[in-house]
Amino acid sequence: MPAPSSAAAREVSHHKVLIVGAGAAGIATASSLLARDASLDIAIIDPADVHYYQPGWTMVGAGVFRAASTARTLASTVPAAVRWIKAAVQQFDPQAQTVSLDDGRLVSYEQLVVCPGLRLAWDAIDGLVETLGQNGVTSNYRYDLAPYTWQLVQGLKEGRAVFTQPPMPIKCAGAPQKALYLSCDHWLRSGRLGAIQAQFFNAGNVLFGVADYVPALMEYIDRYGVDLNYSHRLVAVDGPGKRATFLRTLPDGSSETVVQAFDMLHVVPPQVSPDFIRNSPLADAAGWLEVDPATLRHARYGNIHGLGDVINTSNAKTAAAARKQAPVVANNVLVALGRLSRLAEYDGYGSCPLTVERGKIVLAEFTYGGKLAPSFPRWLLDGRRPTRLAWLLKARILPPLYWRCMLKGREWLAKPVARLREARQ
Repeated sequence: MPAPSSAAAREVSHHKVLIVGAGAAGIATASSLLARDASLDIAIIDPADVHYYQPGWTMVGAGVFRAASTARTLASTVPAAVRWIKAAVQQFDPQAQTVSLDDGRLVSYEQLVVCPGLRLAWDAIDGLVETLGQNGVTSNYRYDLAPYTWQLVQGLKEGRAVFTQPPMPIKCAGAPQKALYLSCDHWLRSGRLGAIQAQFFNAGNVLFGVADYVPALMEYIDRYGVDLNYSHRLVAVDGPGKRATFLRTLPDGSSETVVQAFDMLHVVPPQVSPDFIRNSPLADAAGWLEVDPATLRHARYGNIHGLGDVINTSNAKTAAAARKQAPVVANNVLVALGRLSRLAEYDGYGSCPLTVERGKIVLAEFTYGGKLAPSFPRWLLDGRRPTRLAWLLKARILPPLYWRCMLKGREWLAKPVARLREARQ
């Protein structure tokens, strides 16, 4: 008897809705779907053991939060009615409506939601992987390194502190600056800023992408005496030698190498789409998941939706964006299933609470095209200026809002907006 084919030998399961990724976007979408239709058969694929509240890591790096407060078991965040498939995705077959897993299993679906986040490309910077977590080299973009940032900030008495920002897109575009400001604030309060020179090397050519918030940020650049450098991309790190190498793009388009000594180096790595997305039929030419920017439905496959950091839309890649996107995707998946009639639209909302000092935040909120989108009246909270109320929101309100509302399908300030016209079935 001939051996069965590899496809026939696979374990195959089927689900009405299949979600790839159990981060903020995936769990929020699953919960939003169940809040609308508790009878749905939903499965979620993710190989991780731990779910992280990543917006809290900047605060860990400043000694405000404990690292442990930003982590919970993934099992505790997956809704009880959702089947968790603990595996990694290997490939997609949108024609057959299947997803292949790295353990050989095959999962089929009626509706697919793709939100695995992005990949931090630490290895794209020569020498970085070998020195992270030692030699004064750190990053708030990793759970295990954020406490080391605070250790370095406390221990530095004098010398040069270098902070970097890679080319866009990155998750939370303000996070590289947040590390800079909170570190400088600590050194200022402890009387050490005069002996410490802070430098910010930005691969881009603007401090922040929405111009309305730049004046307030520049006031803090000046207050802390930060040496601000644009068009500098970090390409190599020599940890033991305490040297960082940058590629500087000159006005005529040519480039030159700049080597900078440091005593502390805070690195934000380049960020790319996961390989299993980049090399799939779901990707655009740049490797990101290709979706309609309003409906978040895939550009070519009507039963696939995407959200979170992996999609190719122009919004800021933040948890606040995923909080707004999840109800839209939940609504539109149910439209695709014939259980709702009207599509919802995402307006590109993103939020970046820029922690300019301990106790004050510039609360940037905006939609597609950099249009300001404040959640509160200006007399109560003007996001263009640093306020203590915005700090209270970031430090006290947003973490429980994340765990108890966003991940539970409670859509406070996140109700989807329906299109004016009925969806075409």
